[in-house]
Amino acid sequence: MTAEGRVERLCRPLARLARFAGRTLRAEWHAIVVDPVRRLVGRGLSGLLLAFVAAFGVVFFHDIAQHPAGAVWVRRLGGVTADLPLWLSLLRTPVSLYVPALDLPVWAGITQLFIAFALAELALGRARTLAVAYATTLAGTLTARLMIAMGPGWWGFGLPPECGRVLDTGPSAAVVGLFTYLAVVRRAPVVFTLTGGSMVWESIAVPNLAGREHLIAVGAAIALGLLHGRRERLRAAVRSLLPPRGTERPAPAQPTAPAPAEPATPAPARTVAAPAVPAAPAVPETSTVPRTPKAPPAPTPSDAPAGRPAEARPRVATTSPDR
Repeated sequence: MTAEGRVERLCRPLARLARFAGRTLRAEWHAIVVDPVRRLVGRGLSGLLLAFVAAFGVVFFHDIAQHPAGAVWVRRLGGVTADLPLWLSLLRTPVSLYVPALDLPVWAGITQLFIAFALAELALGRARTLAVAYATTLAGTLTARLMIAMGPGWWGFGLPPECGRVLDTGPSAAVVGLFTYLAVVRRAPVVFTLTGGSMVWESIAVPNLAGREHLIAVGAAIALGLLHGRRERLRAAVRSLLPPRGTERPAPAQPTAPAPAEPATPAPARTVAAPAVPAAPAVPETSTVPRTPKAPPAPTPSDAPAGRPAEARPRVATTSPDR
Protein backbone atom coordinates (compact mmCIF):
# COMPACT_ATOMS: atom_id res chain seq x y z
CA MET A 1 0.00 0.00 0.00
CA THR A 2 1.36 3.35 -0.99
CA ALA A 3 1.66 6.37 1.31
CA GLU A 4 -1.18 8.14 -0.46
CA GLY A 5 -3.50 5.21 0.20
CA ARG A 6 -2.61 5.19 3.89
CA VAL A 7 -3.21 8.90 4.20
CA GLU A 8 -6.55 8.61 2.43
CA ARG A 9 -7.53 5.69 4.66
CA LEU A 10 -6.77 7.69 7.80
CA CYS A 11 -8.44 10.85 6.54
CA ARG A 12 -11.84 9.22 5.98
CA PRO A 13 -12.62 8.42 9.65
CA LEU A 14 -11.16 11.76 10.72
CA ALA A 15 -13.41 13.56 8.25
CA ARG A 16 -16.46 11.65 9.51
CA LEU A 17 -15.52 12.48 13.09
CA ALA A 18 -15.09 16.14 12.22
CA ARG A 19 -18.47 16.28 10.47
CA PHE A 20 -20.14 14.56 13.44
CA ALA A 21 -18.52 16.97 15.90
CA GLY A 22 -19.53 19.93 13.77
CA ARG A 23 -23.18 18.82 13.59
CA THR A 24 -23.24 18.14 17.34
CA LEU A 25 -21.74 21.48 18.28
CA ARG A 26 -24.06 23.31 15.90
CA ALA A 27 -27.15 21.60 17.31
CA GLU A 28 -25.97 22.22 20.87
CA TRP A 29 -25.29 25.88 20.12
CA HIS A 30 -28.81 26.33 18.78
CA ALA A 31 -30.38 24.41 21.71
CA ILE A 32 -28.43 26.11 24.52
CA VAL A 33 -27.80 29.61 23.19
CA VAL A 34 -29.80 30.53 20.07
CA ASP A 35 -33.20 29.24 21.20
CA PRO A 36 -33.07 30.89 24.67
CA VAL A 37 -31.92 34.18 23.14
CA ARG A 38 -34.86 34.14 20.71
CA ARG A 39 -37.25 33.54 23.59
CA LEU A 40 -35.62 36.35 25.55
CA VAL A 41 -36.13 38.73 22.64
CA GLY A 42 -39.79 37.74 22.44
CA ARG A 43 -40.50 37.88 26.19
CA GLY A 44 -38.20 40.69 27.24
CA LEU A 45 -36.62 41.00 30.68
CA SER A 46 -39.65 39.34 32.26
CA GLY A 47 -38.23 36.05 31.04
CA LEU A 48 -35.32 36.46 33.48
CA LEU A 49 -37.38 36.97 36.62
CA LEU A 50 -36.08 33.89 38.45
CA ALA A 51 -32.48 34.69 37.55
CA PHE A 52 -32.76 38.23 38.95
CA VAL A 53 -34.54 37.04 42.11
CA ALA A 54 -31.93 34.33 42.76
CA ALA A 55 -29.00 36.70 42.24
CA PHE A 56 -30.60 39.39 44.39
CA GLY A 57 -31.32 36.86 47.15
CA VAL A 58 -27.69 35.73 47.29
CA VAL A 59 -26.43 39.33 47.41
CA PHE A 60 -28.99 40.24 50.09
CA PHE A 61 -28.15 37.37 52.44
CA HIS A 62 -24.43 37.90 51.85
CA ASP A 63 -24.66 41.55 52.92
CA ILE A 64 -26.73 40.68 56.00
CA ALA A 65 -24.29 37.97 57.02
CA GLN A 66 -21.47 40.56 57.26
CA HIS A 67 -22.93 41.83 60.55
CA PRO A 68 -22.90 39.71 63.71
CA ALA A 69 -26.63 39.99 64.39
CA GLY A 70 -27.42 39.42 60.72
CA ALA A 71 -25.22 36.33 60.60
CA VAL A 72 -27.20 34.82 63.47
CA TRP A 73 -30.50 35.40 61.69
CA VAL A 74 -29.17 34.09 58.37
CA ARG A 75 -28.05 30.93 60.12
CA ARG A 76 -31.43 30.56 61.82
CA LEU A 77 -33.36 31.04 58.59
CA GLY A 78 -31.23 29.17 56.07
CA GLY A 79 -28.51 27.33 57.92
CA VAL A 80 -28.78 23.58 57.24
CA THR A 81 -26.64 20.96 58.94
CA ALA A 82 -26.98 17.21 59.09
CA ASP A 83 -27.39 17.11 62.87
CA LEU A 84 -30.61 19.16 62.74
CA PRO A 85 -34.02 17.45 62.94
CA LEU A 86 -35.35 16.42 59.59
CA TRP A 87 -38.42 18.69 59.69
CA LEU A 88 -36.24 21.71 60.48
CA SER A 89 -33.85 20.88 57.63
CA LEU A 90 -36.74 20.60 55.19
CA LEU A 91 -38.11 23.92 56.42
CA ARG A 92 -34.78 25.72 55.93
CA THR A 93 -33.82 24.14 52.60
CA PRO A 94 -35.63 26.65 50.31
CA VAL A 95 -33.93 29.59 52.06
CA SER A 96 -30.55 27.83 52.02
CA LEU A 97 -30.51 28.17 48.23
CA TYR A 98 -29.82 31.89 48.64
CA VAL A 99 -27.36 31.65 51.52
CA PRO A 100 -23.85 31.70 49.98
CA ALA A 101 -21.22 29.30 51.21
CA LEU A 102 -18.50 30.89 53.30
CA ASP A 103 -15.60 29.17 51.53
CA LEU A 104 -16.58 30.13 47.98
CA PRO A 105 -16.26 33.49 46.16
CA VAL A 106 -19.61 35.23 46.10
CA TRP A 107 -19.39 37.07 42.80
CA ALA A 108 -18.25 34.04 40.83
CA GLY A 109 -21.10 32.04 42.33
CA ILE A 110 -23.58 34.80 41.46
CA THR A 111 -22.48 34.71 37.81
CA GLN A 112 -22.94 30.93 37.57
CA LEU A 113 -26.26 31.18 39.40
CA PHE A 114 -27.59 33.87 37.07
CA ILE A 115 -26.59 32.00 33.89
CA ALA A 116 -28.01 28.67 35.12
CA PHE A 117 -31.37 30.13 36.18
CA ALA A 118 -31.61 32.32 33.08
CA LEU A 119 -31.03 29.48 30.62
CA ALA A 120 -33.28 27.10 32.55
CA GLU A 121 -36.12 29.64 32.84
CA LEU A 122 -36.02 30.46 29.14
CA ALA A 123 -35.72 26.84 28.00
CA LEU A 124 -37.81 25.00 30.61
CA GLY A 125 -40.14 27.51 32.23
CA ARG A 126 -40.32 28.88 35.74
CA ALA A 127 -42.21 26.04 37.40
CA ARG A 128 -39.89 23.32 36.12
CA THR A 129 -36.81 25.40 36.90
CA LEU A 130 -37.84 25.80 40.53
CA ALA A 131 -38.79 22.12 40.78
CA VAL A 132 -35.45 20.89 39.41
CA ALA A 133 -33.43 23.30 41.57
CA TYR A 134 -35.23 22.31 44.75
CA ALA A 135 -35.24 18.58 43.96
CA THR A 136 -31.51 18.39 43.29
CA THR A 137 -30.68 20.44 46.41
CA LEU A 138 -32.96 18.29 48.57
CA ALA A 139 -31.48 15.10 47.14
CA GLY A 140 -27.97 16.21 48.11
CA THR A 141 -29.06 17.22 51.62
CA LEU A 142 -30.92 13.99 52.36
CA THR A 143 -28.16 11.81 50.93
CA ALA A 144 -25.58 13.60 53.10
CA ARG A 145 -27.69 12.81 56.17
CA LEU A 146 -27.78 9.16 55.11
CA MET A 147 -24.01 9.03 54.64
CA ILE A 148 -23.41 10.50 58.08
CA ALA A 149 -25.94 8.13 59.66
CA MET A 150 -24.13 5.15 58.13
CA GLY A 151 -20.84 6.20 59.66
CA PRO A 152 -17.31 5.81 58.29
CA GLY A 153 -16.54 2.81 56.15
CA TRP A 154 -18.98 1.19 53.75
CA TRP A 155 -16.37 1.30 50.96
CA GLY A 156 -15.98 5.06 51.32
CA PHE A 157 -19.68 5.83 51.10
CA GLY A 158 -20.19 6.70 54.77
CA LEU A 159 -18.98 9.85 56.52
CA PRO A 160 -17.78 10.50 60.09
CA PRO A 161 -20.16 12.17 62.57
CA GLU A 162 -18.06 15.36 62.54
CA CYS A 163 -19.45 16.18 59.10
CA GLY A 164 -22.89 16.61 60.65
CA ARG A 165 -21.88 20.02 62.01
CA VAL A 166 -20.68 21.36 58.64
CA LEU A 167 -22.86 24.16 57.29
CA ASP A 168 -24.59 22.91 54.14
CA THR A 169 -25.78 26.03 52.31
CA GLY A 170 -25.42 27.70 48.95
CA PRO A 171 -26.96 27.39 45.49
CA SER A 172 -24.13 25.28 44.07
CA ALA A 173 -26.14 22.03 44.06
CA ALA A 174 -29.05 23.79 42.32
CA VAL A 175 -26.70 25.28 39.71
CA VAL A 176 -25.08 21.90 38.99
CA GLY A 177 -28.49 20.24 38.81
CA LEU A 178 -29.90 22.82 36.39
CA PHE A 179 -26.92 22.61 34.02
CA THR A 180 -27.03 18.81 34.04
CA TYR A 181 -30.80 18.63 33.53
CA LEU A 182 -30.62 21.14 30.70
CA ALA A 183 -27.80 19.20 29.05
CA VAL A 184 -29.76 15.93 29.22
CA VAL A 185 -33.03 17.40 27.97
CA ARG A 186 -31.47 19.46 25.18
CA ARG A 187 -28.93 16.76 24.28
CA ALA A 188 -25.89 18.91 24.86
CA PRO A 189 -22.90 16.58 25.38
CA VAL A 190 -20.38 19.40 25.73
CA VAL A 191 -22.26 21.08 28.58
CA PHE A 192 -22.86 17.71 30.21
CA THR A 193 -19.19 16.78 30.03
CA LEU A 194 -18.06 20.10 31.44
CA THR A 195 -20.55 20.00 34.30
CA GLY A 196 -20.25 16.34 35.26
CA GLY A 197 -16.52 16.21 34.69
CA SER A 198 -15.86 19.25 36.83
CA MET A 199 -17.93 17.79 39.69
CA VAL A 200 -16.08 14.47 39.52
CA TRP A 201 -12.74 16.27 39.53
CA GLU A 202 -13.84 18.40 42.49
CA SER A 203 -14.88 15.35 44.53
CA ILE A 204 -11.53 13.69 43.82
CA ALA A 205 -9.39 16.77 44.43
CA VAL A 206 -11.28 18.00 47.51
CA PRO A 207 -13.07 15.04 49.12
CA ASN A 208 -15.51 16.91 51.32
CA LEU A 209 -19.25 16.97 51.96
CA ALA A 210 -19.98 19.56 49.27
CA GLY A 211 -18.28 17.50 46.56
CA ARG A 212 -20.40 14.47 47.37
CA GLU A 213 -23.57 16.52 47.40
CA HIS A 214 -22.69 17.88 43.95
CA LEU A 215 -22.31 14.35 42.62
CA ILE A 216 -25.68 13.40 44.10
CA ALA A 217 -27.21 16.48 42.46
CA VAL A 218 -25.77 15.43 39.09
CA GLY A 219 -27.25 11.94 39.48
CA ALA A 220 -30.67 13.30 40.48
CA ALA A 221 -30.68 15.70 37.52
CA ILE A 222 -29.82 12.87 35.12
CA ALA A 223 -32.71 10.78 36.46
CA LEU A 224 -35.13 13.71 36.12
CA GLY A 225 -33.88 14.44 32.62
CA LEU A 226 -34.43 10.85 31.50
CA LEU A 227 -37.99 10.98 32.83
CA HIS A 228 -38.69 14.17 30.88
CA GLY A 229 -41.34 13.65 28.19
CA ARG A 230 -42.50 10.33 29.66
CA ARG A 231 -45.31 11.75 31.79
CA GLU A 232 -48.08 10.02 29.83
CA ARG A 233 -46.32 6.68 30.04
CA LEU A 234 -45.87 7.04 33.79
CA ARG A 235 -49.52 7.99 34.22
CA ALA A 236 -50.62 5.01 32.15
CA ALA A 237 -48.41 2.70 34.21
CA VAL A 238 -49.79 4.08 37.48
CA ARG A 239 -53.37 3.81 36.25
CA SER A 240 -52.81 0.20 35.23
CA LEU A 241 -51.77 -0.62 38.79
CA LEU A 242 -54.78 1.10 40.38
CA PRO A 243 -58.31 -0.38 40.21
CA PRO A 244 -60.89 1.39 38.03
CA ARG A 245 -62.92 4.12 39.67
CA GLY A 246 -66.32 2.57 38.86
CA THR A 247 -65.64 -0.76 40.49
CA GLU A 248 -65.57 -1.27 44.22
CA ARG A 249 -63.52 -3.84 45.97
CA PRO A 250 -65.64 -6.59 47.54
CA ALA A 251 -65.64 -6.62 51.31
CA PRO A 252 -63.68 -9.51 52.83
CA ALA A 253 -65.90 -12.38 53.88
CA GLN A 254 -66.25 -12.64 57.64
CA PRO A 255 -66.12 -16.12 59.17
CA THR A 256 -69.48 -17.21 60.54
CA ALA A 257 -70.02 -19.72 63.36
CA PRO A 258 -71.56 -23.03 62.25
CA ALA A 259 -75.28 -23.33 63.07
CA PRO A 260 -76.26 -25.98 65.69
CA ALA A 261 -77.39 -29.26 64.21
CA GLU A 262 -81.13 -29.89 64.54
CA PRO A 263 -82.38 -33.31 65.78
CA ALA A 264 -83.42 -35.60 63.02
CA THR A 265 -87.19 -36.22 62.83
CA PRO A 266 -88.54 -39.48 61.42
CA ALA A 267 -90.13 -39.15 58.06
CA PRO A 268 -93.95 -39.73 58.06
CA ALA A 269 -95.17 -43.06 56.73
CA ARG A 270 -96.42 -42.92 53.23
CA THR A 271 -100.05 -44.12 52.73
CA VAL A 272 -101.03 -45.65 49.44
CA ALA A 273 -104.48 -44.47 48.37
CA ALA A 274 -106.85 -47.09 46.84
CA PRO A 275 -107.81 -46.51 43.24
CA ALA A 276 -111.13 -44.71 42.91
CA VAL A 277 -113.98 -46.75 41.40
CA PRO A 278 -115.81 -44.83 38.67
CA ALA A 279 -119.45 -44.14 39.57
CA ALA A 280 -122.24 -45.51 37.37
CA PRO A 281 -123.88 -42.99 35.12
CA ALA A 282 -127.20 -41.66 36.40
CA VAL A 283 -130.29 -43.05 34.54
CA PRO A 284 -133.10 -40.55 34.08
CA GLU A 285 -136.37 -41.58 35.76
CA THR A 286 -139.31 -42.39 33.39
CA SER A 287 -142.97 -42.10 34.39
CA THR A 288 -145.30 -45.05 33.71
CA VAL A 289 -148.38 -42.89 33.34
CA PRO A 290 -148.98 -42.12 29.69
CA ARG A 291 -149.17 -38.52 28.90
CA THR A 292 -152.22 -37.24 27.03
CA PRO A 293 -151.69 -34.63 24.43
CA LYS A 294 -152.99 -31.27 25.38
CA ALA A 295 -155.74 -29.75 23.24
CA PRO A 296 -154.93 -26.48 21.67
CA PRO A 297 -156.50 -23.61 23.47
CA ALA A 298 -159.85 -22.41 22.05
CA PRO A 299 -159.77 -19.09 20.41
CA THR A 300 -161.10 -16.33 22.55
CA PRO A 301 -163.35 -13.53 21.30
CA SER A 302 -160.40 -11.26 21.46
CA ASP A 303 -158.55 -13.45 18.99
CA ALA A 304 -161.31 -13.16 16.31
CA PRO A 305 -160.73 -10.74 13.56
CA ALA A 306 -162.15 -7.31 14.04
CA GLY A 307 -165.62 -6.63 12.43
CA ARG A 308 -166.61 -10.29 12.44
CA PRO A 309 -169.06 -11.60 15.16
CA ALA A 310 -167.89 -14.48 17.16
CA GLU A 311 -169.67 -17.74 16.46
CA ALA A 312 -171.60 -19.35 19.24
CA ARG A 313 -170.28 -22.61 20.43
CA PRO A 314 -172.70 -25.57 20.24
CA ARG A 315 -173.73 -26.73 23.63
CA VAL A 316 -173.51 -30.49 24.03
CA ALA A 317 -176.03 -31.96 26.34
CA THR A 318 -174.68 -34.49 28.71
CA THR A 319 -177.04 -37.24 29.74
CA SER A 320 -176.55 -39.28 32.82
CA PRO A 321 -176.69 -43.08 32.40
CA ASP A 322 -179.20 -43.26 35.27
CA ARG A 323 -181.85 -41.49 33.26
